[in-house]
Amino acid sequence: MRKFNQLVLNEWLKISKKRSFTVPYALLVLMVFVIGYIVHTVAGADTYASAAEFTADSLLPTGIGQVLVILVIVGIAGIVSKEYSQGTIKFLLIRARSRTAILASKYVTVLLYSLSMLLIATIALFVSGMIFFGLSGGDSGLSDILTSLLYSSAYCIVYATIGFMLGILTRSTGVTIGATIFATTIDKIIINRDFYKYFLFPNLNLAAYKDGGAPMPGMTLNFSIVLLCIYMALFLLAGFAVFRRRDVA
Repeated sequence: MRKFNQLVLNEWLKISKKRSFTVPYALLVLMVFVIGYIVHTVAGADTYASAAEFTADSLLPTGIGQVLVILVIVGIAGIVSKEYSQGTIKFLLIRARSRTAILASKYVTVLLYSLSMLLIATIALFVSGMIFFGLSGGDSGLSDILTSLLYSSAYCIVYATIGFMLGILTRSTGVTIGATIFATTIDKIIINRDFYKYFLFPNLNLAAYKDGGAPMPGMTLNFSIVLLCIYMALFLLAGFAVFRRRDVA
């Protein structure tokens, strides 16, 4: 386990030493405060009763969650593909570590990066909410923020997994970013056919189940969670299978 943790630490150090590492974080914080200012100025200070309500609402996949996914993908899209383009993949694989362990450490790093972005988004939203809407008032509290954070985490992690897989299969950072951004623009489309509920997109936004709702008739929260787990398992199996068999000579 210690050796695996060292692999993860090494991967984190590699992405954190890039000059562009702080750019997505900075853009995210800036965007949060701009959104808070616009809502406060245009819609009015009474739009949200408290910072907690503003944070819980904005964290949802229908809020800043979609932008968050794009920033995460931009940050981690090259974690595998750039190893090939820069030729460093050969040096990585000659270590006394299995390909599975090496790729697993990269995936864990992707998850840590995604969660760090979610944490920064939550903190920035709450601070922005305090500035523009005040700290107290309304019915929303910590439980509502945590619920929205869980919804957004599921949305973000699924897309991070998709981006991770695409980076392995295509070995192209550009294709990974482009395909993922395209997916985020169409994932809200609902096709009113019963078979469509088994597709990935209608199950991504778990927040649709709030207050007893559902993305489509016949769908439940457990149904969507199970399907998301199945899709993620398939994505990871495909990525690991290709990475283990690919010739890097």
